[in-house]
Amino acid sequence: MTIEQLEDDLKAKLINLGYFKTPDGRQLYELTYKELETIYNQIKGAN
Repeated sequence: MTIEQLEDDLKAKLINLGYFKTPDGRQLYELTYKELETIYNQIKGAN
């Protein structure tokens, strides 16, 4: 998978979990792969 595919996969997973924006107002498409991965891991860890 390319980094773009990995990013798209994480964005889809976050959207399915109801996450659309960071607390500072940035949209998912504005985030780096690392940022998306960190947020996803935090959300999954909280559930």
